Amino acid sequence: MCYFCEIRLTLERMIRKTVIGLWIFFAIIVFAIAGVFMAISKGWIGYMPLVEELENPSYKFATEIYSEDGKVLGTWSFEKENRVYTGYDELSPYIVNALIATEDIRFAGHSGIDTKALARAVIKRGLLMQTKAGGGSTITQQLSKLLFSPRAGSVVERVLQKPIEWVIAVKLERYYTKEEILSLYLNKFDFLNNSVGIKTASFTYFGAEPKDLKIEEAATLIGMCKNPALYNPLRFNERSRGRRNVVLHQMLKAKYITQQAYDSLKHLPLTLKYNRVDHKEGLAAYFREYLRGVMTAQEPEKKNYRGWQQQKFYEDSLAWAANPLYGWCAKNKKRDGSNYNIYTDGLKIYTTLNSHMQQYAEEAVTEHLGGYLQDRFFAEKAKRKTAPYSWNLPQAKVDEILDRSIRQSDRYRSMKASEASEAAIKKAFHTPEPMSVYTWKGNKDTIMTPLDSIKYYKHFLRTGFMSMDPVTGHVKAYVGGPDYTYFQYDMAMVGRRQIGSTVKPFVYALAMENGYTPCDEIRKVEQTFITETGEPWSPRTADPKKCYGEMVTLKWGLANSDNWITANLMSRLNPYSLVRLIHNFGILNQQIDPVLSLCLGPCEISVGEMVSSYTAFANKGIRVAPLFVTRIEDNEGNVLAAFAPQMEEVISALSTYKMLTMLRAVINEGSGGRVRRNYGITVDMGGKTGTTNYNADGWFMGFTPSLVSGVWVGGEDPDIHFDTMAEGQGASMALPIWGLYMKKVFADKTLGYEQTETFQIPEDFRPCGDKEEEDRLVAPQKLDDLFN
Repeated sequence: MCYFCEIRLTLERMIRKTVIGLWIFFAIIVFAIAGVFMAISKGWIGYMPLVEELENPSYKFATEIYSEDGKVLGTWSFEKENRVYTGYDELSPYIVNALIATEDIRFAGHSGIDTKALARAVIKRGLLMQTKAGGGSTITQQLSKLLFSPRAGSVVERVLQKPIEWVIAVKLERYYTKEEILSLYLNKFDFLNNSVGIKTASFTYFGAEPKDLKIEEAATLIGMCKNPALYNPLRFNERSRGRRNVVLHQMLKAKYITQQAYDSLKHLPLTLKYNRVDHKEGLAAYFREYLRGVMTAQEPEKKNYRGWQQQKFYEDSLAWAANPLYGWCAKNKKRDGSNYNIYTDGLKIYTTLNSHMQQYAEEAVTEHLGGYLQDRFFAEKAKRKTAPYSWNLPQAKVDEILDRSIRQSDRYRSMKASEASEAAIKKAFHTPEPMSVYTWKGNKDTIMTPLDSIKYYKHFLRTGFMSMDPVTGHVKAYVGGPDYTYFQYDMAMVGRRQIGSTVKPFVYALAMENGYTPCDEIRKVEQTFITETGEPWSPRTADPKKCYGEMVTLKWGLANSDNWITANLMSRLNPYSLVRLIHNFGILNQQIDPVLSLCLGPCEISVGEMVSSYTAFANKGIRVAPLFVTRIEDNEGNVLAAFAPQMEEVISALSTYKMLTMLRAVINEGSGGRVRRNYGITVDMGGKTGTTNYNADGWFMGFTPSLVSGVWVGGEDPDIHFDTMAEGQGASMALPIWGLYMKKVFADKTLGYEQTETFQIPEDFRPCGDKEEEDRLVAPQKLDDLFN
């Protein structure tokens, strides 16, 4: 009996020791796990973000550019970080419900870790090896992974990452509300196709704001959260549709939608309204790129400019000192002392551009250049050996230009870097190969040599267009070329070309400032003038026989753009005074020579400068500088900067009224008459055509009481041009774009521009001074008599 007692006691002691050992082992495990989590929490194991990082996670938000009518024109962002901030109140309830139903049904009740889902995942996936048992990660854990976990390189690293994510998730739940966590997650997630964040994704795939998504669209985007590459609706429509229906079924299970709604929605096709997110595409691409360059400019230092860039250094220095928008990022700092960054700070740039007027401007360019003029140019140059250059350009000069273009190409640089010989490079440029080339009707697949592709692209005529309010300076429309993807040089504000006869209003304005009137007369005859250097100069005019030998008024001379009258008038004025006046009109080019021939427009000026200068004629002699941005806000809506127009008086109001008399005549009875005849524009307006030597440049400047617009059309360089005046003059190349644009603007009554508006001129104003014009024509005071 005692023997069995001893055995029992022994067994009891062994059991007691085993139980105690197990409890000790369990306690050790518990303390070890607690120690591990404490070590993780303190950052002793793995990476644990600081409190500041948890409270302010690093998000790179794209800057949005808005039109004056509230449309997003585009964004600026780093590659693959095209994220635009979206608050919880901007989310559709369909998005929120779909996300919770699919990813974390107990989201509202846990504190970062869903123990039930975690236990299910451990048992089914870890022990039973069931691959379709569902995950255990909550939305908060997924957010912690997106924010703070680098991609794991192995299974071991991923195992170690899990507890770190759990700790971070619990901490995130302490610092943020459930709504903020949802917003953070949806702003962080990458939906592919350069669509980071729910706002960009909504626009990219469905052309809508997050709050406006339909339930099936919201389900499609939330379905991508499982694996955006696998369920990419662009590449795998049916697979993505199936995943969408899974999300809808989860919403049904969670009672977010009814059985009837589910049965209806699951049969819908997956229809996308895809919008490619690319800064080279979309509305106002040239404007957005120009604005980006202005805002990110650095303070100019002369050492960073080459000798031939001194004009650029002068302009940049002036802009840095006088223009608050120029170099805005470098001039302004955030609260932490760092400079603003347009690619990461989520700024909102409110521009003066009107999206409708911008659309009309781009349509006008497409209709005239793409629908008519370009085909005429191709036809003129067809089968010409020197094409696209003028027939009178020597072949040796053409070859020299093309050789320079070859050496400036990416292909040449790449082959040179690969140590290819000149012979191999030459052979490559003369070997036909398949390629896709630009046409006005879309890209075209063809076979041609790289050299022929260079010639082909040089055939395309370029253009610059800008339209602005003459009182506020607000730029309403801006086109820098035919297509930014293929022709990136901006001819609106960056490029300069000779302005031809559009300079003549400056000459006549100088005359008006010196006491002349529109009714003063000059005899129309050919003359030879002796320049300041003693050289003879005999200008030509377009129609020498018209009124030859007759006395004509200055008004007639400007209306008919007669070079002889303008040159004669210039000989009576001071070329140095004209240069000063041109600079006062806002022209920054310092390389304008004070010579007699300046009156015919050999100086090079940008479209933007010309449009700004002509505002003085519509605004009682006060020139206003172009204003591109009205205000800048941060991503919380705080105004960081506001901008006002800059203006100065250039000529007197009296001189302006005299100029209006003559510039109206250009449209009503002179070289700009096509505006009335071809486009039905009846508004009170002034304008001026311009054509340079050999038709290298075609211009038209037109203004109404509330809108000043200018157009330039020409080749990539001055030797690429029409060889006939019929197609190459400003009235044929540039004026139609202005006419088409204004016709569309007046047709859109929501814009508020009316053809009934008139210039406000005092009732007692007399163009010819103290007498009526008809009296002057009966007994004129002849300028020839005054100066002979």
